[in-house]
Amino acid sequence: MSYAITDDADHPRLTPAVQGLLAVNVVIFFLQVTLPMPPEDLQLLLGFRMEDLQGAWWKALTYMFVHGGFWHLLGNMYMLWLFGPRLEHSWSSGGFLRYYVLCGLGGWLAHIMLQRDGLLMGASAAIYGVMYAYARQWKDEEIYFFGVVPVKVKWFVGAYIAYDLTMGLASLYSSTVATGTAHLAHVGGVLTGWLYLRTPSSQSLERLRQRISQIPDVPDDPPRAVPRQAPRPRERGSEADEVVAKSKALAAKPAPPRPAPRPVPPAATGSELDRLLDKISAEGIDSLTSEERRRLEDASRRLKDG
Repeated sequence: MSYAITDDADHPRLTPAVQGLLAVNVVIFFLQVTLPMPPEDLQLLLGFRMEDLQGAWWKALTYMFVHGGFWHLLGNMYMLWLFGPRLEHSWSSGGFLRYYVLCGLGGWLAHIMLQRDGLLMGASAAIYGVMYAYARQWKDEEIYFFGVVPVKVKWFVGAYIAYDLTMGLASLYSSTVATGTAHLAHVGGVLTGWLYLRTPSSQSLERLRQRISQIPDVPDDPPRAVPRQAPRPRERGSEADEVVAKSKALAAKPAPPRPAPRPVPPAATGSELDRLLDKISAEGIDSLTSEERRRLEDASRRLKDG
């Protein structure tokens, strides 16, 4: 038994993606033990064998959700519960699911390329990818091994990977080593996670996430105008001298002659107003000259004011 020592008390222990994966795996195992058929039949239906490459390629996905027994299911689901939620908090539900499935597919690919025999089933390859991502991001975090001994995550996960790599290579090169476990599929899940997290897009997203987390929260107050800095006051002596100089210049300079006021033409009389209205009625308002228009506006203004 082991559990992580984290400070994520503000987040729920179960996240949506992890909860959904747990539910699907448990439901399928429940069907294995309750349907009126041998459990091996459902394992063959959802698990993957090399002959399934001929037409049942979809088993590259379904093999991740069927398990060989209760302890196989319990171990995988416990590791998912232990390491998955914090990763989902750090990424997103969609990003976590995408990574989980890709690691599972990487385990399937390693199996068909290297091991090739036996029935491949279980979520272990995807779980190993999750464990690796957690150890990569929080390598110095500690977990309690068997609930007592604190161990850093990097050593805990590293020991699992080293064991599977050793057993997988031993079974590959020695026919006497047969454990019944797809060790190389586990390693394939780790390798897929390593490649995925080293892609440029993954690194840029991680850097962007870190930069955003460092930006302080800015209140939503409306922006205020910043007053311009007042000019430095001049010395009194120079300011007084400047005023006196301007006064002398104004006194010495003759004032420019004022323009003669323009004569204001007389306003239209009643008879002329009638003439203008008749002209508008007969020829339209565009027929008036500018002077006639002005006299018509003056007459209408006086009538309104009166």
